[in-house]
Amino acid sequence: MATSCTLHFVFKVGDRAKTATFYRDVLGMKILRHEEFEEGCKATCNGPYDGKWSKTMVGFGREDDHFVAELTYNYGVGEYHLGNDFLGLTLQSSKAVSNALYLTQAPGGYPFYIVDKEQPASDPVQKVCLGVSDLQRSSHYWTTLLGMKVIEKNKEKKTVLMGFADSQCKLELQDISGTVDHGTAFGRIAFSCPREQLSDLEALMKKENQNILTPLVSLDTPGKATVEVVILADPDGHEICFVGDEAFRQLSMVDPKGDELLDKAMDEDKSDEWFAKHNRQKAAA
Repeated sequence: MATSCTLHFVFKVGDRAKTATFYRDVLGMKILRHEEFEEGCKATCNGPYDGKWSKTMVGFGREDDHFVAELTYNYGVGEYHLGNDFLGLTLQSSKAVSNALYLTQAPGGYPFYIVDKEQPASDPVQKVCLGVSDLQRSSHYWTTLLGMKVIEKNKEKKTVLMGFADSQCKLELQDISGTVDHGTAFGRIAFSCPREQLSDLEALMKKENQNILTPLVSLDTPGKATVEVVILADPDGHEICFVGDEAFRQLSMVDPKGDELLDKAMDEDKSDEWFAKHNRQKAAA
């Protein structure tokens, strides 16, 4: 998997408007594309929900050379329970610091760490940190089976920093000395690899008796490319998506109408008004 590329992390969001404001106005990210779906994803991209949902990709640049966020919104779900699985995303941007704090939270409670330095010309997103219950076991999974290389170990903080390439966003694993709780907000980290490697990866995981959440499957996006994915789970249940690179490059092209499509969808979403009118609250997952 040496030719793999780190792509994005999936966040479930309950308040799409506040979330859009945070990513656009506080962090300074751009809407790369926005898509609406009438039914749940075959690979549970939107979680265990069958109804209408949307996907919004936001970042400092396209996924070819930037790590971005996938914001998943399930209509009718107003909030999700956070666990201790996602420990934070670190990015470098003095502009974002001036808009927020060094440690801030996205709507929903997701932690973000902002380094007070000038935003680099390359990707400002430095690393994503995930909690694990056994650092040695998890490090073996991510390096030996998935092919990441260890960049730095910190015994005091009980962390291991790793990645597929120095120029890409890194993955940091931190031992939390206990069971990993994914709550209902559990996310998913995504990587791309050459399409022909997907079946080999699935075969390797079967051989090693590892958890495969979704065997190799094709996913359609109306009017866009069809991609093939394999969804895995590491020893602590962190969801991992590997997608065929060739088709994904077509799917992930920046849509110049992304902002317009998101704003239109939010304007047409009258669910908050409906629940308020009927003196009810949206479901809490």
